[in-house]
Parts: sequence; C-alpha cells; structure tokens
Amino acid sequence: MLNVKNISKSFGSKQVLHEVNLKVTSGELFGLLGANGAGKTTLIRLISTLLLPTKGEIELDGQRLSRAKIDLKSQITTVTQEYSLRNDMTVLEVMELQGRLYHMESKLRKQGSETLLKKCGLWEYRNQNTRQLSGGYKRMLMLCRALLPNPKIVLLDEPTVGLDPFARRMMWQMIRDLHHQGLTFILTTHYMEEAQMLCHRVAFMRKGCVLGVKTPEDWILQLGRFAVDHFENETVKTYYFNCKKEAITYTEHLSSDFLLRETNLEDVFLETVGKGIPKKNGNFNCYLGKMD
Repeated sequence: MLNVKNISKSFGSKQVLHEVNLKVTSGELFGLLGANGAGKTTLIRLISTLLLPTKGEIELDGQRLSRAKIDLKSQITTVTQEYSLRNDMTVLEVMELQGRLYHMESKLRKQGSETLLKKCGLWEYRNQNTRQLSGGYKRMLMLCRALLPNPKIVLLDEPTVGLDPFARRMMWQMIRDLHHQGLTFILTTHYMEEAQMLCHRVAFMRKGCVLGVKTPEDWILQLGRFAVDHFENETVKTYYFNCKKEAITYTEHLSSDFLLRETNLEDVFLETVGKGIPKKNGNFNCYLGKMD
C-alpha cells in the first residue's frame, strides 16, 4: 500500500501542496484529476522521490520513502508527461540502459526487453532510432522502460497526451492488461473519459488540495445520473437529476434547444474543480447547476 500522509510542498514562498492525504491499495488503478496547476505533477514527483516534501511523509508498505534504500525506491517507476528518450539511441539500447541502471542481470535484461517490446508491438522496431518512432510508439517505449525493473507501482503523468485515438486505445489496453496482472498504477490525465474508463477511484485536486476521493460512479451519482444541457440566449446551462423521469419532466417546460444525456466524469470535473469559475467556449458561457 502507498500512504501519502499530510504532504505539503513549497517552492520558496509559494506553497503548491497543502496537507495531502491519500491511500492507494496494491493492485489499484488510481487517478489524480485537476486543472493545470492543481499540484498533480508535483505530487507524482514526490511519490517518485524526485522531490522531497516540505512536510509530511510518503510510505510504501509501511516504510518511509524519504529514508528508504534504493531497492525500495526502485519499486516505483515513472512515465513522464514529456518525451524523455534519447534521440541517439535505438529502442533496444534504451531498454538495455534502463536494465543496467537498475542493476539487472544481462539475461533478465534481454528476456524482459524482448517480452515487453513484443507485447507493445515494438519488437520489429528494436534496432530503429527512437527519433524514428511515432508519438504512440514513443509513449509505449517509455512504458516498457518503466516496466522493465518489475516495479510495484507505475506513475503515469498524462500517458496519452498528444496521441491519436488509435494510439490512445493501444495504451489503454496495455494499462488494462498490466493491471489485470496485479500492477498498481497512479495516473494523471485531462481526459475525463480516460479516467472514467480506467480508474477504480479518482481524487479531484484544486489549488494543491485534495477535494475528495471516490469511484467515478460515486462521483457521478453525487452530482446526478442524468444531465440536461439547455441552450438559450447564447448560454449553455447544465442541470443534473437523479432519475431520467425527472429530467424528462424538466425538459417539457423548455422553449429552446436542449440535450438530455447521461452525466459523465467531465461534468463532475467542471462542477467540482471549476465551481464558481465561468467556463467560456467560443461565444458560450457554461453554467453548472443541480435541480433539487
């Protein structure tokens, strides 16, 4: 289990995390959601031990990471948001270097590299330079590199950002397959459908604070299972209802265009993270409200 206990982080006089508490169980797929600047990437870097907290502790299986030996810290690996591959290395060389950094035996390095690269469709490109790979394959290679040392936890910071729909689904399937093998993932994403599809639980963050932790389904139920988008006077107003009958009854009194649909995690994001902040899209203002 990963236990984040009263973590705060400051850079100079600016505090970016405020007493964050989280527990991630073994084998869980956990999501960190929030707007830019919410503190998600900082928290990921703290968990990976690339940064040290100003206050608080992070524990893995009861041991403090700040005081842990390298063998415990190596059980957590990271796939960064930015491409972090050397352009002068081949796919196999990237994997070989990773294995050496983690002091893996030569036989295990080679066997692990071949197994992982074949699983993600990269084996046929093993002798190609990384700069020749597509964005999707670069992301896959970064994931393979993180998996090679056989970690307990993999941190995914925006793992599908910039990928086309096909490459995104390839990554989703890879994450699902690995999760079914018992691997723990903690991911950040701005794609709410990604979090809703993949994650067991998600934490919404705003201005360095965790607003709550629930399953995607429980977040949606808290808001209302059905939504009505009402288009009037160049404004979109969204109202939420607990049952479809209530939503239909409400629409019978509307004189302008509307859309009746199921509520999703993006609605929760807007209501939770963006509450009180007008969201502009073209000439439209978005208003969020719930009908009792």
